[in-house]
Order: sequence, then C-alpha cells, then structure tokens
Amino acid sequence: MKALLPLTALTLALFFSSLLIGYSPIPLGDALLGLIGQGDPLYQMVMQEIRLPRALLALLIGAALGMSGAAMQGYLRNPLAEPGLIGVSGAAALGAVIALQTGLAASFALALPFAALVFAFAAVVLILILAGPRGASLTLILAGIAISALAGALTSLVLNLSPNPYAASEIIFWMMGSVADRSMGHVTLAAPLILAGLALLMTLGRGLDALTLGEDAAESMGISLSAIRLRLLIGIAAAVGAGTAVAGAVGFVGLVVPHLLRPLTGHKPSRLLPASALGGGAMLLAADIATRLILPDRDLKLGVLMALVGAPLFLHLIYKTRREMG
Repeated sequence: MKALLPLTALTLALFFSSLLIGYSPIPLGDALLGLIGQGDPLYQMVMQEIRLPRALLALLIGAALGMSGAAMQGYLRNPLAEPGLIGVSGAAALGAVIALQTGLAASFALALPFAALVFAFAAVVLILILAGPRGASLTLILAGIAISALAGALTSLVLNLSPNPYAASEIIFWMMGSVADRSMGHVTLAAPLILAGLALLMTLGRGLDALTLGEDAAESMGISLSAIRLRLLIGIAAAVGAGTAVAGAVGFVGLVVPHLLRPLTGHKPSRLLPASALGGGAMLLAADIATRLILPDRDLKLGVLMALVGAPLFLHLIYKTRREMG
C-alpha cells in the first residue's frame, strides 16, 4: 500500500527527532554515542534512561491507540467510535488512581501500571458478561458506556474522599497523560502487551472487510462475529490498557487518526489497521516533541495538548459527518 511507505518514513523521522530534542541540548555526535552506551556517562544516562524510554512509549502507545481506533470503527461501522468507548481506558485509570491513593504506587515502583492493567482486563470480562456470547454491537456499546461512566464516577469519588492533597494532586497530574519521566521498566512492562494486542488486532482485517457489507453478509462468508468481538476486546484491552497504565489518559488519537487516513487506504479496514498504527505513533511522537518545544520550562502534559488539538478535529468530524448524512 502506497500510504505505508511515507507513514513509516515520517514515523522514523519523528522517533529520531524525539531522541535528539530535549530540555538540555546535546550535540548530535554525543547523542548518538550516548545512545549506544559510549562517550560521556552523563549523555549516556540522558539518552538511554530519559529520552529513549520516552520516545519508545510515545511510539508504542500512539500505535496502540491508532490501531485500536481503526478496529473499533471497523467493527462498529461508525467513524465516531474510539477505544475509550468500551471503558478500558476509564477502568485502567481507576486502577491507577486506587494504587496512588492507597499508597501502593509509593511502596512498589510498578504497582501503578499493574493495577491499571488488572482493572483494564476486568472491564473486558465485565463487558463480555454484560453483552453475552452473541451480543449485538449496540449491546457492546451500551455496556462499554456503562462501565466507562462507573469508572469515571468511582475515580471522582476517590478524589473527593482523598484526605491527602498531595496524593490528589499526583492523581490529577497522572490523569492528564504523559510519557515524561518514564523508565525502561515501564517500557518492559507495556511493550509486550501492546505488541501482543496489536498483533491480535491485525488478525481482524479480513473480518472487518467482510463487515463492511453488513453482519448478515459477513456471517454468510464464514465470519464468526463472536470471535471477532472477543479478539477485538482482548486486543484493545492489552494494547490500550497497557498504554494507559504507563502514560495515563491520552485521548483523540484513536478517533482522529483513522479518520484522517481512511481516504488514503481506499476505505478498506484491513489496510487502515497498519496505517493507523503508524499514524498514531507519528501523531503522539509529534505531540510529545511539541510539549518540549512550546513550554520548555513547564511540564505541559501530553494528554492536555492532544485534547487541545483533537477537540477541534473532532468537532470538524462531527460537522462533516452531519453534512454527508443530510
């Protein structure tokens, strides 16, 4: 597919730019030497322990959100669908908030992402129970909305009852979303789950293509809708849940990226999946670079910037959809 080559080149360029751009400028030669463990020990620490984990997480989480959004839109046949619709992000955020509030995150470095992952997969199990073995798409959406609303309400309750203002402040900052100050331990935890989730979502291509003709036509072609739904939910839980666990809530990537790339892929879901993974990675890398350039002396959160950029694009999408329908 012609779109994949320029998207790959763009993503690689942004990845290496992310490694070279930071609060403290490092000469190109010293940066490359530090990346491979040579040269000045200070540069080695900056490149290997600060910038590399940040760039890797932005790439992986962007890819997870982009492909998950494309898969959701393909399964529901709705360009306004996005990964947060099934409540995985909200449930993961609730798990992380509980870990912060109870002090588990302070006692064990990876307690926060572990708690977020447990809650993300618990949300999927609950959705499967609520939707039933052959639940329709509408049932899946309603179950996801209910779980997302419940997770949001419980998160607000934890904040409301928090006796420690410092813990509440930490929770709020975490929920804004960021890949700054993350270590290779976070990459090691999230990367296998994200890659496994992406691999599972990639297997949906043929089924999503068939679904463009309708559920009855897809079933007549031998496509199992229940199997597609199960792989979709597990794939999104692994990819998006792991991303939310280590970076907090980052919105709009899964909604906007598939919409922007759909015309370049011939409106074919199987082609949109890999393109959205690359596009999501590129968008999050670009946004993370922008957080360092716009306010270098302040900690501008990635999730905040994505909301400021994504919301106008979302409004444009709604307006365009309304014009096409009417």
